[in-house]
Parts: sequence; C-alpha cells; structure tokens
Amino acid sequence: MKDKFYKYIENLQNTITSTLEAIDGKAIFKEDIWVREEGGGGKTRVIENGTIFEKGGVNISSVYGELPEVLRNQFGVKEGNFYACGLSLVLHPINPFVPTVHANWRYFEMYNASGEIVTQWFGGGQDLTPYYLFDEDAIHFHQVCKTACDKHHLDFYPTFKKNCDAYFWNAHRNEARGIGGLFFDYLKETEEFSMENRYDFVTEIGNSFLNSYVPIVEKRKNINFTQQQKDWQEIRRGRYVEFNLVHDKGTLFGLKTNGRIESILMSLPPKVQWKYDFHPAEHSEEANLLEVLKNPKSWI
Repeated sequence: MKDKFYKYIENLQNTITSTLEAIDGKAIFKEDIWVREEGGGGKTRVIENGTIFEKGGVNISSVYGELPEVLRNQFGVKEGNFYACGLSLVLHPINPFVPTVHANWRYFEMYNASGEIVTQWFGGGQDLTPYYLFDEDAIHFHQVCKTACDKHHLDFYPTFKKNCDAYFWNAHRNEARGIGGLFFDYLKETEEFSMENRYDFVTEIGNSFLNSYVPIVEKRKNINFTQQQKDWQEIRRGRYVEFNLVHDKGTLFGLKTNGRIESILMSLPPKVQWKYDFHPAEHSEEANLLEVLKNPKSWI
C-alpha cells in the first residue's frame, strides 16, 4: 500500500504542478530534493512571483524510522517504527479576489518489533480561504468535494465537512481560517471499508482537487483590485499564519520529527500584515467575510 500510494502522489504532484504552471504562464516550480537524516526524504516544488501565484508549494515526502517521542506519547507505545508519506500543497495568489487554497493527502503505517504492520491509515482533505467571498465559488468548491465523496459513501461529505469546520478554527480569534471543505484522518480498515476502499476514496479526492480550484482561479484572476483590497488580503494572511503556527498538526508533526524546515514552512505567505485591533467598515465586503468566518455555513 505504501508503495502504491507514494507512486500515486508522485504522479499527482506532476499533474498539479504542470497544470498550475500552464495557468500562471510565467513562473515555473523550482524543485528541491531533500533527504531526512533519520530516514526518507522528499521533493519540494515551490512557485514564486508569477503572473497568478505570488507563492505556492506542492510537496511530497516519504519518511520512516523510529517513532519520535511525541508520536510514542500520542500512540501510547514505548517503541516502534513508522512510515509516512503524503502530498501537501498551499497556493497564495497575487489577486485578493482569488482565494488561497490548501490540500493534503497522506498515508501512515506503524510497525512492531518484528516489522509487522500494527496500524495503518489515510488522512487528508482540502479547504478554501477566500479574502472576498463569492457564494458561487464556495458552492462550486464544496459541490466538487461532495460529488467525489458521494461516490464512496453519502455520509462522507457531511461528516468530513463538519470535521473541516472544526479543525481549521482559530480558537484564539473565534473564527474559521476559511470557508472549509473536507478534513479526514485515521481512515483505517473496518468491517465496512478495506484499505483498498480507503485508497480509492482518498485518490478520488486528490484527483478532484484541480476541478475544485482551477475554475475559481480562471474566473477571478483578472479582476482589478486596489491597494486597500491588497492590504486586506495581507491582514487575512496573518490569520492564516497564526493557524499554521499555533494549531496545525501537520506543521507540528514536521517540526517534531525533524522534517525539512523550508518544506514545512513553505505554506506561509510571502507578505503579511498585522494591524493593531483592525476592524473593517460595517456592511462592507470585508465585514461580510468575517461574518461567515465566525458562523460557518452549509454551502450545499
């Protein structure tokens, strides 16, 4: 399963980066191949200063070795080895009318002293972070997510959408990071679902990603914007940074397993503002976004 899924994310990385380069029309992804001292490594691909994308990354990794202390404590074991692989992406467009997007699909195995698999699971999801809210964009993104989920189980979309709203929540701000999408973790084998079923579902979601995001980019990329609107984008990017550094489990996992710091922090936007006690004008488009972020809604 690990070889099968790693091959999948290798191909998906190629598909996504080539598609995004074609959309941008100017910038290309720079690739860094890195090695983890304890075992494994990855391919980091970063795009910067393009026509559409100010900064973005589409990374894959495959790491293995002895379980770090933080994971031994989390799993309640004294020793053991692990393997983890996944694809993680974040895209920060220049135009504030084009939303930031994040996605991640991953696989994990843990072994006993004899090298036998004692547990394995999939996780992942994708979510959208707009700076100016277009209901039709939010509906489109969620509809693509739901269509992919419904092919595998009708409970998946409502469950994983709810999980996403709960996970991407800046508790210290009492607001969502964005307008959600899907979030799932610990998808293990059950009486109802085999690991092959889980693989089929996660790859279905991965394959749907470009369709969920690219039409939104194409629709909004040429809208004219002001410096004030760019300032608002950078203020909201600050909230994105806060979530990734304070709450995000993937960031913390990477930091505590001696991951490659440049790859872990590629999710951070290049330009950010923190204005003291900033509040948008009442009834403005900016205030409308905040209202939705404080009260997540059903888009379908």
